[in-house]
Amino acid sequence: MKNRFEPKLNIKKGDDVVVIAGNDKDRTKARKVLAVYPSQSRVLVEGVNVRTKHQKPDAQKPQGGIVEQEAPIHISNVMLWDAKSKGPSRIKRERKDDGSYVRISKKSGEVIK
Repeated sequence: MKNRFEPKLNIKKGDDVVVIAGNDKDRTKARKVLAVYPSQSRVLVEGVNVRTKHQKPDAQKPQGGIVEQEAPIHISNVMLWDAKSKGPSRIKRERKDDGSYVRISKKSGEVIK
């Protein structure tokens, strides 16, 4: 069940984003969002905030070993990548005639799918 107090987020799974703060900051490289956690205001971005995890041997991985995996970062540290303007862009939400909302890039005015 969805928490009614969860914030409305402008970034969704599968979007291309740019990291604007932190160790992985690079405003010229777009990366893919793997997961969004609205209750914690965090996103999981491909290749960002990579951590090493020591894994014990089990049935699937009998050798065990050290595994690298991404950890979530705060949603305020990313901006949506606008493909038309080739850079990061802010987002606004507009209501359509049928009552649903659509995301629009403030930089180019394009509708984001």
